[in-house]
Amino acid sequence: MKNILPILICGMSLAFNTVASDLKSANVLFIMIDDLRPELGAYGSKAVKSPNIDSLAGEAVLFANAYVNVPVCGASRASMMSGIRPTEKRFVGYQSRIDEDAKGAETLFGYLKKQGYYSESIGKILHFSEDSKAGWSTPPWNPKAKIKRIGHRNYQSAENIASFLKDRTGPAYEAADVPDNHYFDGMIADQAMASLESASERDQPFFMAVGFLKPHLPFTVPLRYWDLYEQEAINLASNPLMPVGAPRQAIHSWGELRKFEGIPKAPHPVPDAMAKKLVHGYLASVSYSDAQVGKLLAKLKQLNLDDNTIVILAGDHGFSLGEHGLWVKHSPFDVATKAPLIVKLPTTLTETSLMGRLLESTLAKGDESRPLLNPGVGVAEGLVEFVDIFPTLLELLGKPKLPQLQGDSFVSQLLDSSAPGKAAVFPRWHAADVIKTDRYAMTEWFDQQGNVTARMLFDHLNDPQESVNLDDNREYKSLVAELHKQLIALRESR
Repeated sequence: MKNILPILICGMSLAFNTVASDLKSANVLFIMIDDLRPELGAYGSKAVKSPNIDSLAGEAVLFANAYVNVPVCGASRASMMSGIRPTEKRFVGYQSRIDEDAKGAETLFGYLKKQGYYSESIGKILHFSEDSKAGWSTPPWNPKAKIKRIGHRNYQSAENIASFLKDRTGPAYEAADVPDNHYFDGMIADQAMASLESASERDQPFFMAVGFLKPHLPFTVPLRYWDLYEQEAINLASNPLMPVGAPRQAIHSWGELRKFEGIPKAPHPVPDAMAKKLVHGYLASVSYSDAQVGKLLAKLKQLNLDDNTIVILAGDHGFSLGEHGLWVKHSPFDVATKAPLIVKLPTTLTETSLMGRLLESTLAKGDESRPLLNPGVGVAEGLVEFVDIFPTLLELLGKPKLPQLQGDSFVSQLLDSSAPGKAAVFPRWHAADVIKTDRYAMTEWFDQQGNVTARMLFDHLNDPQESVNLDDNREYKSLVAELHKQLIALRESR
C-alpha cells in the first residue's frame, strides 16, 4: 500500500469532495419499528422469518451492537430525534415530548426541513404527533381504526372488538383473515408508498420517517403471517430466571402485558402455553412488519429513488419475551436496551468515492497497513447508541453539527464496518444508569442524592444472557470502580 500512497493522496481530496457532493442532495428514508428487538434473520435468529429486512441488511451496514438510550418508546424516540441524552428528568417515560422536555431543541426532521428538505412523518415516529410539529413539512399522518374507540389495538374480529368495548381488555394477540391494510401497518405502508410517489415528482430532497407499529402489543396480524409459524416448534426463553444475585430493583411487573385478557395478574408468571402463544404472536408481528418494509423498499426501487436515498431501519428499543421472567421493555437488561440498526447508503455513491474517503480516514489515523473492506456493506461489531444517529446523518449529508448533539457520528463504521465503535454506550431507565463496554455491562441504581443503592455487573463474553451478577465478586472490584467513575462523569455532564 505504501508504494501507491502518493497517487492515492493526490486523488483523495477530489474523492472526498465527490462523496460530499453525492450526499448533499441525498434523500433519507427512516424506518422505525416499534418494540423490535434484534429478532431477525440478519441478526442470526433462526426462529423468525424476515426476508425483506434481511435482504436490506445484505446491502447495508448492520450494527450488531446498537443500543437505545431509553428502553421505552416515547423517551427513546425523543432522544433519538433530538440527539440529546435522557436524564432523571428528561425523556423518562413513554409520554416524553421533545418540545416539553428539551424546549428549544432542534429536531432531526426540523433541522433538515430548514436545510431545504421535505420532512414527512407517516405512522408512529414521536409518541405524540403534535410534538415539535413545526418541524414537519406536512401534518403527521396516522392510520385510523374502523372503530375509533379501540385505538391502537385495532382488533378486526367482532368478538375481540366487543370484548374490548365492554371492559377495555381484549386479547394480547389476534390473527384475522384480512388483507394487510385492514390492520394499521398495512395502512401505513400504503400511505408511505403513495408519499414516495409524490416525492418522486417533487424537485426537493426528502426526509421521510415511516413508523410501523408491530411487534408492539397487541400482536394483531393478518392470518397469513400467523400461519408462517408452527406453535409446537416455538422455543421459550432459555434464561427465564432472574440473574443470580440480582437486586430487587431489577424486577418489574410488566404491567403493559398484564392488562390484556387472559394474562395473569401480578406477581404470577405467564404459563408456558400462554407464553408460546405470545412468542408466536411476536414472531408473526415481526414478519408482518417485515412484509411492509419489503413493499416500501420495492416502491423506492421502482421509482428509481434508491440510487439517491439513505435508508435507516431501527427498532425503538428491545423487548423481553420471558427472559429473566420479564416481558415487554422497561428494564436495564441487555434484551431491552439492544435494538436493530441497519443503514444503507445510496447506490450513487461509487466505490471509488467511498474508497477515497476511507483512505483519508485511514491515513489520518496513521494506519497505512489496515485492510480496506467493502464500504457501505458489512457487519459492524463496534458499539453505537441511538443518540449517534442524528450527528451521523448530518455528517453524511454534509450539514454542520449542532451544539446540542450529545452523540458521535459513526460514519467511519459505515465506510469500514471493521472500524472500532465507541468505548462505551449509556442506556438508562428511571433510577438506573447503564454503562456497556465491548465486554461488560454494569447497571447502577441511584437515589435522589446521587448515592448508589444497587448494582449489577455482567461479563457478556462469558455470560451473554446475563445470568450471574458479578458485583459482589472481589475479582471485579477495580473494574466496578472504573465503570462507576465513568457513569458518574456522564451523569454530571448531561
